[in-house]
Amino acid sequence: MDELKLRNVHLQQVQNQIRHNTDGLSSSTLVLRRGQSFTILINYDGRTYDPLKDKLVFRIVLVPLSVEVPVSVSGNPSPSQWSAILERSAPDPNAGRTQIVSLFSPASSPVGVYTLHLRVETRGSIKTHVLGQFTLLCNPWCQADSVFMQSEDLRNEYIRNDIGLLFKGSPENIDSRPWSFDQYERGVLDICMKLLQLSPQSQADARKDLQNRSNPVYISRVISAMVNCQDDKGVLMGNWSGKYSDGVNPSMWSGSADILRLWAATQFSPVKYGQCWVFAAVMCTVMRALGIPTRVVTNFNSAHDTNANMVIEEYYSEKGEKLSIGRDSVWNFHVWVESWMKRPDLDGGYDGWQVLDPTPQEMSAGMYRCGPAAVKAVHEQKVNAPYDVPFVYAEVNADVRIIIIRDGKILATKVDKDRVGALICTKRPGTMVMQEITAEYKTEMDGMPFMFSSDARGGGGTAERFSRSGEGANGRGVRQGVGVSLQLLKAPVVGENLSFIVKITNNMAIPKLLRKHVNAQNKEYNRDPTGTFWEDHDDLKIGPNETVTVKHEISFTEHMLNEAMEDCLVNLAVVIEDVKSQERVLASGEYNISSPALNIQIQNEYSVIINTQQVATVTFTNPFNVAVSGDLIVAGSGLLEEKVQMRLTIQPRETMKRPIRFIPWMTGAKMLHAFLELTDRSTVLRGFKTVTVQAA
Repeated sequence: MDELKLRNVHLQQVQNQIRHNTDGLSSSTLVLRRGQSFTILINYDGRTYDPLKDKLVFRIVLVPLSVEVPVSVSGNPSPSQWSAILERSAPDPNAGRTQIVSLFSPASSPVGVYTLHLRVETRGSIKTHVLGQFTLLCNPWCQADSVFMQSEDLRNEYIRNDIGLLFKGSPENIDSRPWSFDQYERGVLDICMKLLQLSPQSQADARKDLQNRSNPVYISRVISAMVNCQDDKGVLMGNWSGKYSDGVNPSMWSGSADILRLWAATQFSPVKYGQCWVFAAVMCTVMRALGIPTRVVTNFNSAHDTNANMVIEEYYSEKGEKLSIGRDSVWNFHVWVESWMKRPDLDGGYDGWQVLDPTPQEMSAGMYRCGPAAVKAVHEQKVNAPYDVPFVYAEVNADVRIIIIRDGKILATKVDKDRVGALICTKRPGTMVMQEITAEYKTEMDGMPFMFSSDARGGGGTAERFSRSGEGANGRGVRQGVGVSLQLLKAPVVGENLSFIVKITNNMAIPKLLRKHVNAQNKEYNRDPTGTFWEDHDDLKIGPNETVTVKHEISFTEHMLNEAMEDCLVNLAVVIEDVKSQERVLASGEYNISSPALNIQIQNEYSVIINTQQVATVTFTNPFNVAVSGDLIVAGSGLLEEKVQMRLTIQPRETMKRPIRFIPWMTGAKMLHAFLELTDRSTVLRGFKTVTVQAA
């Protein structure tokens, strides 16, 4: 028995992944984090391993890169290079002899899928064995890694948490919708690694790409481009046309796994379709899977400044209709992500959260991507800092110039400095509620912190005072004789009429003859409104220093949309014209129409045990005066292996209850998510319930 003969090698997947905080991630390989040791068991027959006679050399390959790592019998791992140290050896009567080796990867190692080889050199022979593959990720638990995050609670939220909330709507009426990031779902991590392998950078120069993959700044720019398909074999195709018959309505997606799997199953053809929150949510999944702490962020009243002059121009007719003129726009909301990393490429002090936006809007260095733009650089107006800080700065800070025109002639103008970036928010760690982060992007205005009063969230329209053309945009020197405001009487809900009041005030001690023009238009969150669907025009007399209140009501049948959407928005505007002085004032507001919610209750929700059947009940009361039909779909990563789907018809005012049985297969905070697309009401209804699954 003089020969040392390798019997097998055990990569200890379970033990290593628990130590590396990658347990639960589904991959065809061992999953590890860089900057941390992992252990390998080597079983062999024959004589005892003798380091004076025998040599063990690991070869670690990331094609076309490779490194050879001889096994040392003692010492400590080097922080800057791969190393392998013999831990101990012991005879095993059942498995021959066992050698335990600790392999260490530096914290600057490239992210990728590696192949591990072992060469056994003895006096009599040299034999090489392929041991298998491992996927190496960034490591926010390691201080030497450039994505290190100090707080364990924040690491759990921004790396390990697989459920989230996306915020949409308008600052006055915020809607939250659940999203399942799905990084633990079968095959998702392997698909995320494909984004790196299929990127134009990898295809053009694989060696250079792999060398750069040690840097999360580089990785994040690659992923920002690869989530959209504008320049590459990216994941998602954007569509804001309202026509989705050859794909999926963006509002129908509820998690990232379906999208990523469809991309992989179709030979990496773009998935149809996505909009900003879908792009951002999928990018969050990929970045968390790669080990880079990431959160989804919503910017309400987000400016798209195409000519980079920091001014967005909006045009209204003299009768209050918002006009589609110019390429600049203000989206009611826009969703991007922030990722946590060091920025050694900047002067210093700009580590931390970085804006990344995969929605294809403008090119950055020849590709449709955005960021990483340091949030602190945006706050400090450091617009010369890479990457794309000026674009992000404009998204949260641009001025809005509102112009009333007739036959191409400007009748009045007003500059609004407060609307853009009115509220910037994300999900609060450890909860399912909103956290406002506006102050991280913007300086305080007039010494006051960013906050909304109860009035500001009550649905009031923005009253704009205008100067007449040629008298100055700020209205100085122009006596404003009339004031107007617009306010909803209650939050708009699908199926109900839209009720609001217009309040007109005569600030002068003389009576006035006024013309009132009220206009309503449907709109999508990312563009100007479509044509007017309701309007009202009349003349009225108002006494000296008098205030007149006029109530208006728009029936649901007038403002309902034909295409199923969850972002139903209405632009309301009122223009008051002083007949004698030709002075005009405008009040406007954009309001999202909320959908009724599904309710989910879980039996014994505080004692949900892994691998034990549980029962949830989905409840919905039909608020409409007609029967509705649709498909109810219930999903839950870690709770349901497959989605539950059923066809429903619900009578007027009927309460529907459907039990859903599930067996949790992962512990921790999980979420059941239900949505119901009403085919005859053009409405998507949603509901969710979070539950903590306990170990047996």
